[in-house]
Amino acid sequence: MGFNIAKTNKKRVVIIGGGFGGLKLANKLRGGNFQVVLIDKNNFHQFPPLLYQVASSGLEPGSIIFPFRKIFQKEKDFYFRMAEVKAVIAERNLIETSIGELSYDYLVIASGTITNFFGNKTIEEQALPMKTIQEALELRNTLLSNFEKATICTDPEERQALMNVVVVGGGATGVEVSGVLAEMKKFVMPKDYPDLKQPEMNIYLVEGSPRLFGAMSPEASANAEKFLKEMGVNIILNKRVTDYQDGKVMLNDNSTITAKTLVWVSGVTATHFEHIDKERLNRGGRITVNEFNQMPGMPNTFAIGDVCFQTEEEYPTVIRK
Repeated sequence: MGFNIAKTNKKRVVIIGGGFGGLKLANKLRGGNFQVVLIDKNNFHQFPPLLYQVASSGLEPGSIIFPFRKIFQKEKDFYFRMAEVKAVIAERNLIETSIGELSYDYLVIASGTITNFFGNKTIEEQALPMKTIQEALELRNTLLSNFEKATICTDPEERQALMNVVVVGGGATGVEVSGVLAEMKKFVMPKDYPDLKQPEMNIYLVEGSPRLFGAMSPEASANAEKFLKEMGVNIILNKRVTDYQDGKVMLNDNSTITAKTLVWVSGVTATHFEHIDKERLNRGGRITVNEFNQMPGMPNTFAIGDVCFQTEEEYPTVIRK
């Protein structure tokens, strides 16, 4: 295997990641004097803000995915390759990927973040994250499958566990998922699952800090909490989930919640590539960049979006959690 990309006299710009940042940059370089190579592990761009709608069956996956090849099908000197980047060897202007090596003149890392399980392997194996379209579909399938099992379950405790959902993380995704699950309980369940009693479905939102939306204003936090409580969501603040064993969500105060569905949206960490020195990484594993989004000492290597850590005073610490 290999990239099979023609050599030209144009400078080659390699963009790792087709999220918001990578896609925007690729669009900006249309018709320019560069050869552009976009690399992503999927062959489509996905719209993360609406993943929770896919998870709740409110939208079909096709509504929020956009194939890269269709977006750039008429573009000259543009190449898309579906691959996973393993390493960045800056001293050789080279990247190593799952389909081979590729040289570059300019490299832009826009690979975003992945779910942070904080080293808990049990939670990583059993919890459901919400960063990709595949994960949203897995959550949808898990919810619907558990509801089906609940309709025929004769054990009251097992039935309750199938209908309980615990969402961990009180940021934007956690609030959105909790809200849409509450809507599912109120509007979908009575019609599609008349055998199930609506009050038996419990939605818990667990947040380790004193309030939801920690990076936003206290007013926004209070409004979100008020809205979710009115929707019937059980909000648990100042408590952390420490483990998930035998269908029980364990909290740091030794209390437990029995639930067959655990949604983990408690934090993220930057994507990682071999050969990037740890000294160049900052909070959350993000790549430290200057005001031009360059990696210091590497004038032809850039990082943009969630994967980078801005050092400018205009970017407050609270945004870089």
